[in-house]
Order: sequence, then structure tokens, then C-alpha cells
Amino acid sequence: MAVLGGSIARRYAKALFGLGVSEGSYDRFGQELDALARMYEGSADLRLALENPVIKPSEKLAILRAIVPRVAPSPLVQRFAWLLLERGRITLLRAIARAYRELADARAGQVRATITTAAPLASGDLDRIRRALEKRTGQRVIVETALDPELIGGIVARVGDLVLDGSVRAQLEEMRRRLLN
Repeated sequence: MAVLGGSIARRYAKALFGLGVSEGSYDRFGQELDALARMYEGSADLRLALENPVIKPSEKLAILRAIVPRVAPSPLVQRFAWLLLERGRITLLRAIARAYRELADARAGQVRATITTAAPLASGDLDRIRRALEKRTGQRVIVETALDPELIGGIVARVGDLVLDGSVRAQLEEMRRRLLN
């Protein structure tokens, strides 16, 4: 189901992205879509209300119409949110926002990388990693960071499908695998 949901999310993202490009507003639409997805994901009450089959569709739409303009002032993005609700696709909002961001990044010639470490990195180290990833990918890299104490040390860098795992945890697992074989 995840693959199907991802495919559907990409189609919706492409549709909105195409409209954003034609209007010259794709960056703004992406920001609004991200804000909308964060609001949706961040509120269990909102998700419960919009996903509850007992609540009438007209009531769900009224809820959405009351809150969407706060984070998505563009009428097109608002209508997009209402369309997702009407078609029963509101649960794909985060995936649609992610697919939209990938389209916008590709258009801008950039990629996003997630750098996961056991402890926070110094800004100089982060910049050095970003430059190395730019050299490897040939694109401008936007770095997002995450912490995972279970890595013990080292880093894990994810750029699209590319995963570079230089964590102590991975090295220990590799040693254990070699010793057991």
C-alpha cells in the first residue's frame, strides 16, 4: 500500500507543482503545503476529525475551511486541501508535501541530505560534510540534521536513495557479522 500511496501522492504533488510553476508561485505553494502538512501531522484532534467516518463530509469541510487559510493563504492551495479531503486523500498530505519538495528541489538543481549523528555537530564539521556531499552528487545540498544516540558515534548521511553509513554502530555490526562467519 505504501508504494501505491507514494504513487498517488506524487501525482497530486505534480498537479499542484505544475500549477505553481505556471503561476510562478511554486516556492510559495510548497511552503504553504509544508505548513499545512505540519499542522495536520501535529494535531491528533484534527486528524481524528478529518479521518472519522462518522463525521459528515460537510462538517469536515467546514473544519478545514476554518483552519487552512491560517497556514495556506493561497486560494489554489486551499482548494487543493479541500480536494484532498473530498477525495479521501487527506491522509496523504505529508507524502504529497514531501513529493512536492522533491519536485521543487529538482527544479532548483538541489537535493536534501539528512545527516544523523549521535551528538550535535559543530557548524564547521557540518559545512565540510555538506561540501563533500555536493562534490559527490554534483548538486547543491541542503542539509537537515537529526540525532540518534544509538549510532554511538560517526555519521549516517542520506541523500535520496544514497546512504553513507559511517556510524560506530554499523562498524560494530560489520565486525560482529565477520566474526560469526
